Amino acid sequence: MLAKRVTKRFGDVQVLRGVDLVVMPGQVMCLIGPSGSGKSTFLRCINHLEKIDGGSIAVDGTYIGYRRHGNTLHELPERAIAAQRAGIGMVFQRFNLFANKTALENVVEAPVVVKHERLADARAHGEALLARVGLGHRLHAYPAELSGGQQQRVAIARALAMRPRLMLFDEPTSALDPELVGEVLEVMRGLAADGMTMIIVTHEMAFARDVAQRVAIMDEGVVVEHGTPAELFTTPRHARTRGFLAKLLAG
Repeated sequence: MLAKRVTKRFGDVQVLRGVDLVVMPGQVMCLIGPSGSGKSTFLRCINHLEKIDGGSIAVDGTYIGYRRHGNTLHELPERAIAAQRAGIGMVFQRFNLFANKTALENVVEAPVVVKHERLADARAHGEALLARVGLGHRLHAYPAELSGGQQQRVAIARALAMRPRLMLFDEPTSALDPELVGEVLEVMRGLAADGMTMIIVTHEMAFARDVAQRVAIMDEGVVVEHGTPAELFTTPRHARTRGFLAKLLAG
C-alpha cells in the first residue's frame, strides 16, 4: 500500500493534511496516536469508504477508487470500486454482523453474492475459516448467542472469506470487555505469522510492539513519525511522539 500526500476534509475540518505511508506486502503496520488524529479516517480512505480530497492511495500498484488520466485521477464507477474493495478486508470496532444469519451464513454471504462462488465451496471455506479463528464449534450460532470476542472473530473470518490481499483493522478490540481482547489479538497474531499484509489502528501497545514490523504515529492529520517498534517505543525522535507515549504509559 502506497499513500502519497492524502488529504481529507469534512466541511470546514481538515482531518488528513497530507498523509504519506508505505506498507510492504506481508508487513504488519500499526497506526497509533491520539483520538481525533485521523487514523480511522485514513483507514477508511484506503478502501474508498471515504473519498480522498487530494493525493493518492494505491494497493499493489492499483489506485483505489480512481483511474489516472494524464496527471488527473478520475473516480471509478461504483461497481469497479466494489470489485477493488473485494480484495481489501476490513474489520471494524463494531462487528456489523447480520443478526438474522448464523456465523457460517455471515461468512458465506459475500463470497456467494459478490464473487459468485459456488455455495458448497464457500461453505467449505467458511467452515475452515471459522475453525481457524477457534469457532468451528459455533458454525450455526447467531450473533446474539456469541460473546463480543466471538462476534469479532466471526467478523475477521468474514473478511478473510473474500481472500483479501490486504486486511484493515479499525481498533478491533476497543468495543470488547478486557477479558475478551486476548482472543481476538491471538487470531491477529496468527494472521501476522501467516504473512498477511495488515494495517491496524490500535491502542494495544504490547500487541504493536510484539507483532508489527512497522509502527506509525499520527497526530493532527499527518504521520508524525514511523519506524520499527523498537525505534518508536524506545528512542522516539519527535516531541509529539514522546508526549503521546508518555501520556499512554502514565495512564
